[in-house]
Parts: sequence; structure tokens; C-alpha cells
Amino acid sequence: MIIKTDKNMRKLICFVFLLLSASAVSAQDSKFEMPGVIHGGVPVFYESLSSRMDYPLSWLHGNHGRFRSWRIKARNKVKESLLADPPAVAFEPEIIAEEDRGTYVARKIVFNLTGDSRTLALMLVPKSSGPHPAVLLLHDHGARFDIGKEKVIEPFGDTPEKMASAQEWKMKFGGRFIGDELAKRGYVCLSVDMLNWSDRGGGGYAGQQALAANLFGMGSSFAGLIAREDLRAAEFLATRPEVDAGRVAAMGHSVGGYRVWQLAALSEHISAGVSVCWMTTYKGLLYPGNNILNGQSFYTMLHPGLSKFLDFPDVASIACPKPMMFLCGNRDKLFTPQSIEDAFAKMKKVWESQQAGDKLVAKLYDAPHEFNLDMQADAFAWLDNLFLFHNKK
Repeated sequence: MIIKTDKNMRKLICFVFLLLSASAVSAQDSKFEMPGVIHGGVPVFYESLSSRMDYPLSWLHGNHGRFRSWRIKARNKVKESLLADPPAVAFEPEIIAEEDRGTYVARKIVFNLTGDSRTLALMLVPKSSGPHPAVLLLHDHGARFDIGKEKVIEPFGDTPEKMASAQEWKMKFGGRFIGDELAKRGYVCLSVDMLNWSDRGGGGYAGQQALAANLFGMGSSFAGLIAREDLRAAEFLATRPEVDAGRVAAMGHSVGGYRVWQLAALSEHISAGVSVCWMTTYKGLLYPGNNILNGQSFYTMLHPGLSKFLDFPDVASIACPKPMMFLCGNRDKLFTPQSIEDAFAKMKKVWESQQAGDKLVAKLYDAPHEFNLDMQADAFAWLDNLFLFHNKK
């Protein structure tokens, strides 16, 4: 019995050894993730993730019934992704300074942007009889935080440093402030700082990600807060006695351009929009080396979970059938020309599906990431035709 047991034991040991050896060979032959699985801010399997983004809530996905019902459903999904809504309070505006600029007046005005923030804004009001058409000017990111509203409206009575910074920045707009140009044409203009810019600053570039993370931790969102504050600013502008509430547009460059179509999609106070140098598809950004994938600035546009349901042009299409103008550059290093054209094509299908194709202008210029004088001329003429020549009450 003892000898027999030893033989069986030797057979068992030999079997286990062969099994372990085979497993070791199999492990050596198989592939598995190693250091380097994260590259350029994305995992190596990002294309697999991207391929599953089919945007089921897009109007172009089909089977959504009536367009009006889809708009409500899609808008509610976007607003849900904005997370916590700050408490709303009365605006209680106060003019604290004025400057005469010939045919219009520049004002520093303080008002309750939300129940959490009482904010200083710049406002331009034509001296001609109103009510006037109006433009909410949404400033860019630009990785420049010492100025915000001063990028689009010439400041006054401010520190020499801020005044000089604004004069330097206007060179990116052909050497002029677009708000002042619009005021000369008869528009009331308003611009408010985004959180972390100018009078609401403090975090700078390096602090963006921490700010966004901490807001997430408090049940809020950096991008969501920006969007909700833009909604309030639009309401404030539309309800001013100098303004014709039926003729209020939004205009902005870069991140300001993103904010334009987002606001037009969400606000009934905005009746038209001019978005400059911010339109693409989400998948058009998902490649290693793209600026967006560095984090930081992307948090000004990142709504949790929304890309599971809607692409960027899908969100912009919630604004349909409002008149909208999209101006982009084919040499913009932030977006490929193909991704811009793809987004334009998606929006065109939506506007045309509602017999509103003539209300959408989407133009690609031979230009980098800028709002140059030719683009401004086209934008101002389009807006004049919309608000001053045809719809003046």
C-alpha cells in the first residue's frame, strides 16, 4: 500500500508541474496592459470607447417623434448634466460708474448674478431712443485670466495693468473691442466675467482643475456653473428697460463661442447667436496631442455624462430653428477642418429638417483661431440684417 501511494503521489506531482508549466507559457504568450497604457491623456483603448459613442438622444438618431418634444427632452438632459442650480434672487442692479463715449455710454453695473454671486459687469447703452437690440458678449478663455469682460468691452477707471492688458488683447480682434463696435451700431452690450477671470479670478491656469474637482465634490460643476450664470446674464440683459427682449443675441469667440450655442440651446431669452471658432464633433477631439485632452481648460466645457447622449452639434441643434451663425477657421490648431465640417453637416441636417435651413450660417474661413475683421464684418452685417433692418419694432 505504501509503494502504491508513492507512485500515485509522484504522478500527481508530475501532473501539477506540467499544468503550472503550461500556464506559465500561456501567460508569457498573452498580452496584457503594462506601464504606458495611458498616453497623451487617454487610455490606449480610447478608440474602443469612442466607437460606442452613438448619441442616442441626437435628433439625427431618429425615432424621437415631434421636434418640439425632442427639444424639451434634449434640453432637460443638458440641464440635468449642469448639476446644482445656484439659488435665484432678484437682480437688484446698481450703476456705480459711467463714461460718455460719444454715441453711447459705458457703465459699470453690479447685480446679483446668482444667489451666491453679486458681480461687476460692463454695459454699453446707445444714446438713441430705445428699446434697442442687445448682444450678450461671452468672453474667451485664452489662458489669460487677469481680464475677462475687458476682452470684449473697453474698460475704464481701472488699474493701469488691467487697462494695458485689455489694449493688448484687443489686437487679437483686429485692434478693436467688439462690444464697442456693436454699441456704435445701436446695440446694448453686456459682458460678465466667468468665474476665475478678472474681478472673479484667483485660480489662474494651474488652479482650474482643482477648482473643477472641488466643485464636483460639492455637488456642483465648473462648466455647469458657467452655463447657469450665462442663463442668468441673458435674463438680466433681456429684462433691462433699454432692451427689446425680442432682439437679444449672444456672441463670443473660442470658449465664448462654445458658450454662445450652449446658451442659445438653453435660453428662451436668446433669440440668435454668433459663435466664433468653437464647433466640432466630440470624436474630432479624441486624438493624442489635442489641447482639450490636457484637462485643465476642458473643465469649463465638461458636463458629466452628457457625451453619452449628445454630441456638441446635437446640443447646438436644440437652438433650432433660431437664427445661428457659426464662423470657424481652417487653420485653427484646436480643431481639424474635417471635424468642423462634420459638425456643420450635422447641424445643417437638423435646421433643414425643420424647414429652417436659411436661418443657419456655417462658414469656414482661411484663418487660424481668431475673430478677424473679415469675420466681424460678416457677423455684424448678419446681425444688423436680422435685428436692425427686418425686425425693428
